Amino acid sequence: MARGTLRFWAAAKAAAGVAEEEYDAPTLADALRAAQSAHGDALTKVIARSTFVVDGNPVGGRAHEGVLLTEGGTVEVLPPFAGG
Repeated sequence: MARGTLRFWAAAKAAAGVAEEEYDAPTLADALRAAQSAHGDALTKVIARSTFVVDGNPVGGRAHEGVLLTEGGTVEVLPPFAGG
């Protein structure tokens, strides 16, 4: 397990009700599941449309189960901006 910070931007921040929170998860998929469980359907819908940057590196089309998280790392949750 790794501990780090999830940062929510724009609609993700509104859906989560916080700008950031800690994760304690081995993979991006696990961290996102925990956040969805904690914050409900509104965040789940935003995450489905979002892109992610882990430790400064875009995730792109990689399977979230294969994206390992690091101790002290950051995950940026970036929903589409300006209708994009």
